[in-house]
Amino acid sequence: MRRSPLLPRRQARLLVLLVALVVALVGPLVPAHPELIGTETIGAETVRAERPVHGDSPSPWVWPTGAAEVLRGWEAPADDYAAGHRGIDVPAQVGSTAVAVAGGTVSFAGQVAGRGGVSIDHGDGLVSTLDSVEPSVATGDVVEQGAAVGSVAVGHCPATAPCLHLGARIDGRYVDPLPYLPSADWPVLLPESAWPG
Repeated sequence: MRRSPLLPRRQARLLVLLVALVVALVGPLVPAHPELIGTETIGAETVRAERPVHGDSPSPWVWPTGAAEVLRGWEAPADDYAAGHRGIDVPAQVGSTAVAVAGGTVSFAGQVAGRGGVSIDHGDGLVSTLDSVEPSVATGDVVEQGAAVGSVAVGHCPATAPCLHLGARIDGRYVDPLPYLPSADWPVLLPESAWPG
């Protein structure tokens, strides 16, 4: 009996899974923008910024709600149309003030699919977006860093666990906004068995 030159199905599936895992964990490093060091290409148009370089200031943005905490982090999609989390969620009470993370020109303020949002063009292709915000600014307004741009609304997160979604794009490509912010106060979750008390 002759053996097929092709891998058996089980081995082929394992090989495909292994290759996908390696690509997802490592990814190719390519420069996506002069201000970035070590960017990872995800699909055709999505990049993840590891750390922007902005002169002496490694953190040119401010936290949009004042809370330096991340409820849900960046989750790079496999491609532009795949599932993922194209930004970070920060805690915020419904009705609280959302501020501009950096100075710039409001490029969008309004509703998208029933949720309010504000996008600010910071120049050099960098745009920040705030999702689930009732805008208090209009398209074309020039805002300073820290200026109120709206109030947090229900939408991206449920009313029982409200948040504000902060996104970032460079030249239309999604990037992780966290490197543009001062260090987060990361919550440390331990299993009950590791609790010292």
